[in-house]
Amino acid sequence: MGAARLSFHKIPQARFWKLCGSGTGEGFTPVPNTQVWAILAVWDDEETARAQVEEASVFKRWRAKASESWTVYLSPSSVRGHWSGQKPFDAAPRSATERHSGPLAALTRATIKPSTAAQFWRRVPDISSVIGADPNVMFKIGIGEVPLLHQVTFSIWPDADTMAAFARDVTGPHAQAIQAVREGNWFREELYARFAVTGTSGTWGGVDPLALSERSAA
Repeated sequence: MGAARLSFHKIPQARFWKLCGSGTGEGFTPVPNTQVWAILAVWDDEETARAQVEEASVFKRWRAKASESWTVYLSPSSVRGHWSGQKPFDAAPRSATERHSGPLAALTRATIKPSTAAQFWRRVPDISSVIGADPNVMFKIGIGEVPLLHQVTFSIWPDADTMAAFARDVTGPHAQAIQAVREGNWFREELYARFAVTGTSGTWGGVDPLALSERSAA
């Protein structure tokens, strides 16, 4: 993963990028999983994104070392906050996102203060279990740039209503964790973003999770 940094510095089309590891299970643990890695990259348009994912040497090298890979193409619909001092995503015009009727993705990213890391990780298992029990979630994973301190959650939902229902459940651990974050000032930096899912390629666990969910719904 460290060597991939050199490759991305040579790809001018990548306006922003991050290389992330994951935790065990579905990623929502402080124990590293050395088998699952993620690349997040921002491009000017989907055509450029697809071309680079297919042809850039860094992606080819990663695929050559992997038993499988899965790529999700996203178009930002709302963004709040910063990532490494930057605003990496440009939200699409509201009219464009309103026309999207397919799945939506939610990404949260935080730099956790070392003094509050233990409090944060005590909350995570409860949130993960609730997401896992929700029949509407199509995919979820926890990833991170730096173990314990720089964390990202990524989930995909069939529509805005089901995503909002989970986030707004005031009695659930997600809402309680957000309240604790605000009251305790746990994060040094945070970012919240929503995306329209515009396409996928490859497999995860032998299938495309979104295609599998669509078949189940049918």
